[in-house]
Amino acid sequence: MSAPQLAWLPDPSLITTGHLWDQRLSQAKDAAPDWDTLLELARYNLNFIRTMKLDRVLTRQFPEPPTHLAVKPVRLALLGSSTISHLIPSLRVAALRHGIWLTVHTGEYGSYRQELGQDDKALKEFAPTLILLLLDARHIAGFLPSNADQATADMACQEVVDSLLPECWRDAKSRYGCPVLQTSFLPVFPRLMGSAESLLPSSSANFITRINSLLPDSCRRHGAILVDLAAEATRYGLEAWYDPSLWWRAKQEIAPSAAPVFGELVGRSLAALAGRSSKCLVLDLDNTLWGGVIGDDGLDGIELGQGSPLGEAFVALQDYALRLSRRGVVLAVCSKNDELNARLPFQKHPEMILKEKDIGCFVANWNDKAENIREIASRLSIGLDSIVFVDDNPFERARVREALPMVNVPEIPEDPTLVPDAVAAAGYFDLIELSSEDLNRSDQYQANLQRQFLQESATDFNSYLSGLNMTLVYGPFDSTNLSRITQLINKSNQFNLTTRRYSQDDLTTLMVDDTAFGLWFRLTDRFGDNGLIAVVIGRDADEGIVEIDTWLMSCRVLGRGVEEATLSVIAAQALARGAVALRGIYLPTSKNNMVADMYSRLGFALLEDNGIRGKIYILSLVGRSVKQTSITLSSES
Repeated sequence: MSAPQLAWLPDPSLITTGHLWDQRLSQAKDAAPDWDTLLELARYNLNFIRTMKLDRVLTRQFPEPPTHLAVKPVRLALLGSSTISHLIPSLRVAALRHGIWLTVHTGEYGSYRQELGQDDKALKEFAPTLILLLLDARHIAGFLPSNADQATADMACQEVVDSLLPECWRDAKSRYGCPVLQTSFLPVFPRLMGSAESLLPSSSANFITRINSLLPDSCRRHGAILVDLAAEATRYGLEAWYDPSLWWRAKQEIAPSAAPVFGELVGRSLAALAGRSSKCLVLDLDNTLWGGVIGDDGLDGIELGQGSPLGEAFVALQDYALRLSRRGVVLAVCSKNDELNARLPFQKHPEMILKEKDIGCFVANWNDKAENIREIASRLSIGLDSIVFVDDNPFERARVREALPMVNVPEIPEDPTLVPDAVAAAGYFDLIELSSEDLNRSDQYQANLQRQFLQESATDFNSYLSGLNMTLVYGPFDSTNLSRITQLINKSNQFNLTTRRYSQDDLTTLMVDDTAFGLWFRLTDRFGDNGLIAVVIGRDADEGIVEIDTWLMSCRVLGRGVEEATLSVIAAQALARGAVALRGIYLPTSKNNMVADMYSRLGFALLEDNGIRGKIYILSLVGRSVKQTSITLSSES
């Protein structure tokens, strides 16, 4: 039985910076606590034993979260119906891999309904920010009578997906005020009728299959987040996940050898909840998007398209990339090539699926690829940790990992037929839900490149801004925009004055809070819709003062007067609430230095300078003159 692997991560036995993985862990164990070193060690293909070793160092060095992390710590309550304690180290290490500090509370064996349905002292004291409900298939199959006819089987399915599970989710949200992750169920039962299993209403195997098919819709309707364990078991084979002897001896449904991959599945959900899903796929060209070297082999000599097994495999990778693009992932090219040669297949090869219009940023030269990736991030105004870099050359992969450890660089197989599955298995682009903003993101970045071209061709900056015909549309928080608002709040780090994080439930509560207000902002111009680009939360503070609790913006719209226009809207909102002044807070982090002096630039007076603990500013609204911008304001309230 082979264990499931984190195969997109490099082998820990490979020499990295002169030391084997085990030696580096031993050095880290005896050194001063260093989060970044442990994070780097987590980004390897670790088995259960190495995961346990790393977790011991992690929990000893960081019993509390580091103060510099941009992502809120997560307090995870793991509740289940079987033995689950062996999964905890893998959960913590997977969270570390995604830059998240995690602490875990486990409930009593099989007591999940009591812990969720009534006040549980231990769980209350733990105060979870997230609950993971991990129920075993035999427990779920217990709701199906052994002599069930079709009507009885249908009722049992309905009881699980419309009653048992939703009640657990509702209790978790109402009692502990946090989101719930729900796993699907491993297909552990032997079939009684083979391919005709669905004809037998009392079949436990068929019952679990039906429950798994109904679960995604139930999660969507009731606000739970699905962790699709069954899909992973299908991918690797049940034997890789489930060992009957461990079930009957220890009631471990998930085998310890599968724990690292289970932890990674949950870690991806944590990352998606924190807005840390990757946004950009950067692709090499030669021997990645086609076979051969375009500069040497020419347009007719590269291997691409029908009639060749490898040529069809390269087409499959392009098709996969294009489908990612259509669901909102920005595509970029980073190639060591003459640019004219590099663009030629996109322009003239009849079998190319990807076209130039599909590429948000095209960089082809002979420079170091790490520097070119920095350039791509700069042009697209995204963080390096939002990028996934795919290259067939192991040297280039190692170089980018070393120079840019925040960039995601999957290991890919030498066989091009296996590359799409390898990239997909890494889960870098996993989302909790899909918004209209996600679907339009690729078009937005394309339009932004057109704006850059206009700026470069304009005679002066003011004429450039006027030529954009910008309109800033704004409105109060609403259910339509709530998903995107939550996403922005939890992933924006650079233009973010306080970097306070709020869940969707927190924001739903804020929407009915008379002492606070939330505003979203959307910017349109002659090239299209930039999407939802800013979020502001204000709170009534001292008499006559509104405090700006949260102010964040997308970096791609900076320098266009949007800050001044947004402040005008905030000031008007505060005046309507009877305020005479705005109070602004700046809380410094390792990533938001770009807004360290923003309040000063906008005319606020400094009240307090508390160094690393932040600054407090004040702006009088009495007789305030409004700075004119090239932006038209439009309210949707």
